[in-house]
Amino acid sequence: MVNAVKVFKKTAPNGKITVYLGRRDFVDNTSSTEPVDGVVVVDNDYLHGRKVFATVAVTYRFGREEDEVMGLHFSKELQLTCQEIFPNTKKLNPTEVQDRLLKKLGGNAYPFAVSLPDNAPCSVQLHPGSEETAKPLGVIYELKVYVAESEEEKPHRRNSVTLAVRKVQYSPLEISKRQPSTLVSKNFTFSSGTLTMEVTLDKEVYYHGEQITPSVVITNSSKKTVKGMKCSIVQHVEVTMTNSQFTREVASLQTNEGCPIQPGGRFQKTFHITPLASNKSRFGIALDGKVKDTDANLASSTVLREGKGPNDALGIVVSYSARVRLNCGALGGELVADLPLKLMHPGPGSGKNEHGDIVFEDFARLRRGVSVDNQL
Repeated sequence: MVNAVKVFKKTAPNGKITVYLGRRDFVDNTSSTEPVDGVVVVDNDYLHGRKVFATVAVTYRFGREEDEVMGLHFSKELQLTCQEIFPNTKKLNPTEVQDRLLKKLGGNAYPFAVSLPDNAPCSVQLHPGSEETAKPLGVIYELKVYVAESEEEKPHRRNSVTLAVRKVQYSPLEISKRQPSTLVSKNFTFSSGTLTMEVTLDKEVYYHGEQITPSVVITNSSKKTVKGMKCSIVQHVEVTMTNSQFTREVASLQTNEGCPIQPGGRFQKTFHITPLASNKSRFGIALDGKVKDTDANLASSTVLREGKGPNDALGIVVSYSARVRLNCGALGGELVADLPLKLMHPGPGSGKNEHGDIVFEDFARLRRGVSVDNQL
């Protein structure tokens, strides 16, 4: 069986310039970022001495477009880089897909690779609350290839191609084997004794769609009674553009098993809970694609570069924790434990497909940030 290599194609309105991308996801491995690479086909007779440029721009949208009134704007667009891709004075070693495209497309095809800054934020989209929102909220990248006399010249729509791409992070190859654990306790006013809860995870990094299994051990040395418990996976979102933070539950499970836990009692339980993008019913939940995309996942945990602190992060920073909450009644209050974890995609396989046929797919105009399987 021969597997096809999917290549995405988009042509300018005047039909004189066409861009081919072998993938739309470009990986940040915390030490460097893969370049945005592809092949451009341009009619030399159309250029008349002009050049072909490629830019990568990132749009920060932190408010709905329909709420922009009286000159108020909830978005910022930054051009991260602009590079001349034809004629290219730098020698470029084409990738396997680029090499095969060059052989297939002929003499008017030229490879390009646009480098992104190392501190560029990862692609994240926030649930807008409804699917009718004109533009997605979050961090969105766009690659634009156009013909111009110089890079300062404003590109014209008729001879430019705009494609949505994503900057993503995968799980590191070397995963820590440690088992995260936390121990919390609560003393009660006018009552002696302590209520203690220990929460443990079997590992630190989980993959999207994988079941998370927090183990809870409750020791009630107080005179209060535990009446119920709830386990949830909480997504923590920090929007650096507005310096705001909020949390959303992406999965939860409530139970009265073993309750009430009387004074002097001890109870142990393991929860089985799976955070999925299908739980995206609340405004503000961070996703890695648009709400209506069938392959959209919850946004992956943000991994910072070595030597960088949380204050150095840009864009939208996402993290997760397992939260267990014990209910001790109206007077006893609650005991809450938060245990951080990472939710990510597994790293792509190292296998390559050297003999698969190339299949071209027209680049959907408004499909921003959609995850596409890379079958190379």
